[in-house]
Amino acid sequence: MKIQSYVNGEWCSGDGRTDTLVNSVNDEVIGEVVSLTSGFDQILAHGRKAGGSALRKMTTHERAEKIKFLAKYLLDRKDDFYRVSYMTGATKADSWVDIEGGIGTMFSYSGIARRELNNDTFVVEGNVEPLSAGGTFVGQHILTAKEGVSLHINAFNFPVWGMLEKITPSLIAGVPVIVKPGTVTCYLTEIVVKAMIESQIFPEGSIQLICGSVGDILDHLNEQDVVTFTGSASTGRRLKAHPNIIEKSIPFTMEADSLNCCILAPDVTVDSPEFDLYIKEVAREMTTKAGQKCTAIRRAIVPNNLIDPVSEALMKRLQSTSLGDPQAEGVRMGALVGKSQREDVIAAVEQLGQSSEIILNGMQGFVPIGVESGKGAFMAPTLLHCKDPLNITTPHDVEAFGPVSTLMGYDGIDQAIELAKMGKGSLAGSVFTASRDNARDIILGTASHHGRMLVIDSTCAKESTGHGSPLAPLIHGGPGRAGGGEELGGARAIKHYMQRSAIQGSPMSLMAVTNQYVKGAELKEDRVHPFRKYFEELEIGESLLTHRRTVTEADIVNFGCLSGDHFYAHFDEIAAKDSFFEKRVAHGYFVISAAAGLFVDPGLGPVIANYGIDNLRFVEPVGIGDTIQVRLTCKRKVKKSKKPDDKYHTGVVIWDVEVKNQNDEAVAIYDILTLVERQSDD
Repeated sequence: MKIQSYVNGEWCSGDGRTDTLVNSVNDEVIGEVVSLTSGFDQILAHGRKAGGSALRKMTTHERAEKIKFLAKYLLDRKDDFYRVSYMTGATKADSWVDIEGGIGTMFSYSGIARRELNNDTFVVEGNVEPLSAGGTFVGQHILTAKEGVSLHINAFNFPVWGMLEKITPSLIAGVPVIVKPGTVTCYLTEIVVKAMIESQIFPEGSIQLICGSVGDILDHLNEQDVVTFTGSASTGRRLKAHPNIIEKSIPFTMEADSLNCCILAPDVTVDSPEFDLYIKEVAREMTTKAGQKCTAIRRAIVPNNLIDPVSEALMKRLQSTSLGDPQAEGVRMGALVGKSQREDVIAAVEQLGQSSEIILNGMQGFVPIGVESGKGAFMAPTLLHCKDPLNITTPHDVEAFGPVSTLMGYDGIDQAIELAKMGKGSLAGSVFTASRDNARDIILGTASHHGRMLVIDSTCAKESTGHGSPLAPLIHGGPGRAGGGEELGGARAIKHYMQRSAIQGSPMSLMAVTNQYVKGAELKEDRVHPFRKYFEELEIGESLLTHRRTVTEADIVNFGCLSGDHFYAHFDEIAAKDSFFEKRVAHGYFVISAAAGLFVDPGLGPVIANYGIDNLRFVEPVGIGDTIQVRLTCKRKVKKSKKPDDKYHTGVVIWDVEVKNQNDEAVAIYDILTLVERQSDD
């Protein structure tokens, strides 16, 4: 079987180097990959012209909707992916993280984009910045899709998740992708990409796949392209230093394998629940994906007085982990991805063993379940103990990318912090403690060297996602050895593929560019109340100035009785006089309730419901006898997709609300959101 690439709108094989791919469990040949040797400039051009042009015409919400549809399409075919995933040595649990974890990331990002980003072809970021005293000159940041492609060079260990967590934010940003998976497991990536192309959900050119070598593709990248890399630190540094990457300042995000640590805090005893949790977590991180995780625990840092009980408990748990064919009943740990990978891990263990004691040897003496003798790339869990970790640097420098971890002891939190930082930058670190003080000291002492830190105690352990699980809303990356880059992190990842530009000009100019109302821009007033208009009929900048209302003592008393809020500033004349307000004042929530009474049209119309209030600020107090008036202005519109059980086509209208008193002073400012009916689904 030929493992193919998908480029320029077709599936093809190359004419270069041939790599034979084998099943890591039984050594059976899966197929061959023949690398492409030329045409990479055309592949890039196809992505930029065909894919990029089509994607940039869609809004962020439209692209996010397509991601959701694609996720559903892949989820319906997950059983096909699982069958292939077993060949990589992954168990069902390992494959779940890779396959359904990757698809879950797609669902997460679809929601993040539709909640947090405006529904336009570009993204408006942050607040309008006043740049002049008179308010006629203002600034605003926007983000537009880069007009290139994103090239994703992925490691072998997560052939599905590693791809999906990268291409999802890129496609939502409007940038087409070229996926280059790790060759040894590219057959799994290929079957997933085949489903993507088959779905025809994204335009042609949006997704391309290169199996095998990427040849001279880096030579053909330009300043609008983006590169992301996951893999070894040495390979990442070499690619990042490519002359064309440097010359054209091409963004290069690197996520490298790191020597992540897990710290058992000094408050924990053998009888503490956190002790057992620690043992389970270190063992799980050593055996999940056979330890082939960039976030796996490589350094287990424990108090010196607990070295013996920790090592005994860990060895007992690791020795009970069943190893063998991932499809065999009861197997909890599968094979490494290939025999060459196992040889690399064994070589690293031998190097570590020169300065640390191997207390559990997983390189020999085991019999994999359901596997013919001598077959497969199996290795049992291996545990070492470094007795002088503050002075011996090898376990802080050498990584065995497999089921391997090194125990190291410390005396006092300062030593634990120092050991954690000796990894020179990690993707993830974790602390097991029931002490809030220990948690604070260790986190603040080590956070500068980690991209993500996890604190586990008995109260959160049951729902914790664990040390090694990157999550869509939180960044995945780390400083130093970990690559110095960031992935995921919610909307941050989408913005990585976009160009941030500062736009300066008059309020009218900025409103025209951003399609959002800017204070100081010309208002549009109509005799028809804006709440009588459908979503399509409303214009940005359309405004209503209401009639006035004078606040009375009866208003304050009645609202207090209704709400139960009898705060002294509203009811106690003497206390109020001596207070910050110097008089009795109306409740803030009465003011915005009265404001709603001023601007709401009470009759049946296109406005369906109040959708929420954002950015509420009470600026000045409103006293008895003060008169308020409201300016309501259409600030932004967000079209919503109709769900099957929705009765109406709808959109959300964000209104700028400013409540002023008789002196033309703002007393309350906020945004109110209304759900408004649309006349069509256009």
